[in-house]
Amino acid sequence: MTVRVPAKVNLQLSVGPIRDDGFHDLVNVFQAVSLFDEVTASESDRVEVVCDHADVPLGADNLAARAAHALAPGRGVRLEIKKTIPVAGGMAGGSADAAAALVACDALWNLGKTREELMEIGGTLGSDVPFALLGGTAVGTGKGEVLTPMEVSGVFHWVFALADGGLSTPQVYGECDRIREATGEHAAWPVLSDALTEALANGDAAALGPALVNDLQPAAIMLRRSLHRTLDEGRELGALGALVSGSGPTCAFLAADEMHARELAVALTSCREAVVASGPVPGAAIV
Repeated sequence: MTVRVPAKVNLQLSVGPIRDDGFHDLVNVFQAVSLFDEVTASESDRVEVVCDHADVPLGADNLAARAAHALAPGRGVRLEIKKTIPVAGGMAGGSADAAAALVACDALWNLGKTREELMEIGGTLGSDVPFALLGGTAVGTGKGEVLTPMEVSGVFHWVFALADGGLSTPQVYGECDRIREATGEHAAWPVLSDALTEALANGDAAALGPALVNDLQPAAIMLRRSLHRTLDEGRELGALGALVSGSGPTCAFLAADEMHARELAVALTSCREAVVASGPVPGAAIV
């Protein structure tokens, strides 16, 4: 049973103050984009994971393995992961694989779970997992796991500048907190951007670009100074909007159209690789 699942880009990632449980309240606007992983589930007497990317952990900490266990503790399955989504790149590749594992194992084992039930299980694994199941464009609140689909017209074209190595999401959040404390910045209660909402509804890429925001971006740049140069280069090449995707280190550039995206990807030099994608696309689905 093979499931294809998309990456995500954060169009708005507004990070509120630290909660009593150690997490932050978020307003997190996700868009699923056309970079896909595939997860194939087959019968096994134990949970095992194989992957074509050397940096993906294969043990019990693998999020796809944890998803299989959460769905049906004690059942065995072999999960084969084929990666296209950057690893530790701020595009929720691990969460996407967990979402794909939930869909694949549910079908393999004939459990008959609804998408809503799978999303509830996914929320126990990580705040990005439910969105990988939902797809499209949605705003996440709470820790990001409470999702509301958003109205979107048309297609948006993206270029993703991939970096060498990854960034730890907890480390980036910790750096964000450190910067705020050091500068005396008060973390405001996050709210959904009206400008971003209107631009999405109108399919207006030119208006969406200036509305893109990521409160984690200063922290990601502090931990990986080269991101500043990549963002500047993309802007100089005519990107309508530029930001670090999620916790980084992938940088996302909004293009005017498909041709502009391809030209921008070819012209970028300050990254390991640049890839084009479009969104929104559907969430995890059997192929």
